[in-house]
Amino acid sequence: MLRAISLCFMTMAAPVFAETTTIETYAGPMDVSVLPDRIAVFDIAALDTLDALGVAVHGVVSPLYVDYVQHSVQNADNVGTLFEPDFEAIATGNYDLLIAGGRSSRVALDLTKIAPTIDMTIWEDTVGQGLDRLDAYGDVFGKQAEAAALRSAFQDALDTAKQAMSDEGNALIVMTNGPTISAYGANGRFGWLHTAMDIPEAVAAVEQATHGEAISFEFILDANPDVLIVIDRAAAIGQDGVTAAVTLDNELVRQTTAWANGNVIYLNSANVYISGGGIQSMTQIVSQFAATFSDG
Repeated sequence: MLRAISLCFMTMAAPVFAETTTIETYAGPMDVSVLPDRIAVFDIAALDTLDALGVAVHGVVSPLYVDYVQHSVQNADNVGTLFEPDFEAIATGNYDLLIAGGRSSRVALDLTKIAPTIDMTIWEDTVGQGLDRLDAYGDVFGKQAEAAALRSAFQDALDTAKQAMSDEGNALIVMTNGPTISAYGANGRFGWLHTAMDIPEAVAAVEQATHGEAISFEFILDANPDVLIVIDRAAAIGQDGVTAAVTLDNELVRQTTAWANGNVIYLNSANVYISGGGIQSMTQIVSQFAATFSDG
């Protein structure tokens, strides 16, 4: 349904400039004017990749939650938040292209009423769609060579991570939110960590097993993963409170193989939770696995 709605409103955002290129968006293939002068970005994964390509951004949402793109938007205008765009600021910004996605996807239809808008959501296939977006931005902004280099660097980092994880056994992905814990599997939101690096699941079809609800420490003990992959949601969005390390440090989790062998990896949570699918985010995350589990 979301994709169908996106396709409907993207059709409304017809390009107005003579020179266009056809790119892959969340709504499907779309003609977009090349080399737009002024752009505003409403998605952190998009900002991540545009920053890597060296594309200037003139309007951006706030807060960003991730620190590594702050330098690229120091002079950009504030155009609202991920969830509530400032439509007045956008209307007076004279933007040639608006880039929505993820949390801002639901307001993309409203944005099309102001300026040409593309929905670059990354959801069902984090790596595949993330690389599609990289190629698309390369075509729109004349950065094809830079995009190819970033793709190659990511693939090298991924290959290294796959090699590092090849003999580490199975894994369980958990996300803490203060004292509560949820589990995610290969078909879930963070499933690309399993599929891209060929890491077996400690519990098959974990989300069906938990019905998408919070899990207990007993669930982690019963799963007994070889590797425990941890995402701290509170840390990702800058909230104070109980950290993932404190939440998981208890008698039950300490009995798992992962804990006993020191194979608990605390991911850079903002990168995976906020800017997931951005080329810098993906490269950093797989490199973290390689650095943590490589021999020697």
